[in-house]
Amino acid sequence: MVLGFLCLFVGTGLWSLRSLGVDFAALVQGVANAEVFIRQTWPLSLPSGEEILRQTGITLGTVFLATLLSIVLSLPLSVWASSVTTPGTPHRLTSRGLIVAARAVPDVVLAILFVRLFGLGALPGVLAMGLHSIGMVGKLYADAIEQTSPGPREALTSIGATRGQRLLTAVVPQALPAFIAIGLHRFDINLRVSAVLGIVGVAGIGFEMAHAFARLDFGLGIAWALILLVLCLLTEMVSTSIRRVLLRGSGDGEIEAHGPLTRWFRGRRSPGTVAPAAAPRDTAPPEPPRRVSPPFTFARARNWMYAVVVVAAVVASLFGSGALEANAAAGWSGFFTTLGLFWPPGDAGMLDVLLLALLETVQIGFAATFLGALLAVPVGTLAARNISGNRVVHGVFRGFVLAVRGLPELVLAIVFVVVIGLGPVAGALALALGSVGLLGKLVADSLEEIDAGPLEAMSALGSSRTQRYFTAVLPQAAPALIGGLLYQLDVNIRSATLLGLVGAGGVGFYLLQATQTREYDVITLITLMTFAVVFALELVSMLLRRLVR
Repeated sequence: MVLGFLCLFVGTGLWSLRSLGVDFAALVQGVANAEVFIRQTWPLSLPSGEEILRQTGITLGTVFLATLLSIVLSLPLSVWASSVTTPGTPHRLTSRGLIVAARAVPDVVLAILFVRLFGLGALPGVLAMGLHSIGMVGKLYADAIEQTSPGPREALTSIGATRGQRLLTAVVPQALPAFIAIGLHRFDINLRVSAVLGIVGVAGIGFEMAHAFARLDFGLGIAWALILLVLCLLTEMVSTSIRRVLLRGSGDGEIEAHGPLTRWFRGRRSPGTVAPAAAPRDTAPPEPPRRVSPPFTFARARNWMYAVVVVAAVVASLFGSGALEANAAAGWSGFFTTLGLFWPPGDAGMLDVLLLALLETVQIGFAATFLGALLAVPVGTLAARNISGNRVVHGVFRGFVLAVRGLPELVLAIVFVVVIGLGPVAGALALALGSVGLLGKLVADSLEEIDAGPLEAMSALGSSRTQRYFTAVLPQAAPALIGGLLYQLDVNIRSATLLGLVGAGGVGFYLLQATQTREYDVITLITLMTFAVVFALELVSMLLRRLVR
């Protein structure tokens, strides 16, 4: 089954590359054009330091508020979507449906809607990214709740705890590290997405970069792109460090459900342990007076400090991003009128053209995933600690994967469009390079999680490193690698739709055209077409994962 999937994947990738015209001649021509592009952009037109700080503050504030909005809305949805905390099937299905619906509508389409309502600025970006992020954050939060240990919940149930007490003292403390890590990961994603939303009017670095490229001011556009790249890299490194601390603190196996929420309840006993039986009345010693409030320890002071930092960040983001400057009341008053412009969907007499563009988008996704996999497998192999066998090699390739992951796909697409020209080749190459970062990390993580037993057995038999790799390493990691390829394909098809906004081929070009001509019914049709393709791909992916297992 694995061999059949690989043959199908390679065949589809080669067919897509040939159909799009991605060949050696195009790459050679791109190298020649790159020299001209470098001469046009150098020296860079750096904006002033004050402008850099202002736009950086707007971007970070917008992304932070959007991520926080998605977390606040996802928490109750994830509780209702999990069988651990919600026994009723109708509530779970309704919550799951809302999460899927949030993921189905692209953030750029939501941004177009909110820009129409509130005008240019940060508020459309906050709402668009915040609502769209529920699709990912809500799903992963529900999965984290499902994976909590039942021991603490059962212990609290045996002593008569209410559902709210079980949730706050047995479920939330266990899932809290995963909640924070997922929120940080979504912040990284939203920071890259902000570059795309700048094209449709969301304020920040993406907006300034899009306007610079629209004026053919490549020096200023690349300067903004590099500033965004630095922000993405710094955010990625900080988030990775925080996630490692959280994972190290959570430990392996069952997690004890104790924390700041637990200590607020009377008794302050770990929910993972059942209360000891009371001693006989005639021999029981007198109980000491029960303390009403917990002592003000260093851990409690640290928790209060975290809360103060979060509140300060919210206040700074609200005022620094300019989200409060939008006339939200006037925008919401015309919400249903504006929403009526998007329905029913229409094709403006070019349904055949849209279908061909959608096919091109799918081909871009397959070609990019195929090219990215060709590079990601060797890079990820050398980035795996147990395979590379050299700390320096492992560190260099891990750093390379981290650097590539920090590159926003939109910036890559703009560069490739300028160097190679308009069309799907630029989009395929941009997504292929971006795929190396995520796929390389997935490959490295999958290889590091394999069972070392077969590898050691083959080493004892005197087999070479190549033999051990192809017979003891890859077969174990194959299911995880196939899952990573399917996930990357889903991401690339979605991204190919958005990269068309900058001329990188596919149906995104017509999405931008419909936005500029205010044909909102066409935007709805393109959204539904893209959703149908992604949904069909999701069904195929689920089937393939089951067969591979």
